[in-house]
Amino acid sequence: MRLQNTELMHVEAELRAPVASAQLVRFHFDKPINTLMQDDGNYRLDLCLTPRPQNARACYPNRWNPSRYERIGNLFVVPPGEAMIARSDDCGEQSSLVCQLAPEPMRKLFDTKLEWTDKRLLAGLDIRNANIQGLLLRLAQETKHPGFASEMLVELIGAQLAIELSRYCSDSGESNVAGGLSSWRLRIIDERLREVDSAPTLTELAELCRLSVRQLTRGFRASRGYSIGDYVAESRIEQAKRLLATEQSVKAIAYTLGFSSPSSFCYAFRRATGETPGQFRQSLLKAH
Repeated sequence: MRLQNTELMHVEAELRAPVASAQLVRFHFDKPINTLMQDDGNYRLDLCLTPRPQNARACYPNRWNPSRYERIGNLFVVPPGEAMIARSDDCGEQSSLVCQLAPEPMRKLFDTKLEWTDKRLLAGLDIRNANIQGLLLRLAQETKHPGFASEMLVELIGAQLAIELSRYCSDSGESNVAGGLSSWRLRIIDERLREVDSAPTLTELAELCRLSVRQLTRGFRASRGYSIGDYVAESRIEQAKRLLATEQSVKAIAYTLGFSSPSSFCYAFRRATGETPGQFRQSLLKAH
């Protein structure tokens, strides 16, 4: 996968194996992103380790209307043979684990060629599969601190990723999206969650969307494939990551985000990221 403006990308560590490669990458954006990612024959999985720039979104220009941009989540995949334009509304730095996965293992798992439908392309921009994320986090750890038989470990994780990604793609292709939310309702939800404020209640979101809570929860799951409660919780953690990059105290951040106490915030943050807020802040400081 080749990027325009490659001078904005710095590879901090790398491991390679025949089936997969892993890179710890730091991006520096001195202006809002507008980058074309061009295919080199592999799957590209990008798991952000620090918050993405605000309102990160993407378009597949060869497939979609040029004005159609969809939200990018913590983890996205760009399949072989595709070009993707990524955009954002702000600049700064962001770190990711970038995994290049050879297509052959996935081809063997399907009787026919995997078709990247519109539904699958959209699902690939925001992958919330715990198994895939867990494998990539293990890959990031090994890339940062390689040990005995690192290449073999990358190969084994790459094979597991091929299986999990194949399952995810298969499920995305079969899921029923009837009854999903309209694009303007999804946009309103995303805009509300980008506000640095207490987490919205389901009642508030339902009122903004002019729906009942039941219609909202069912429609959101049909559109995105996961619950709106999980989405709100994850969005709050992402807001926390952004605020931890500032000078605000952990206590102030906890109450800003609507947690009942700093301890409940620390518990939720560690459960979601594997680090305490203090440890995450230290890792940000070391990276600069």
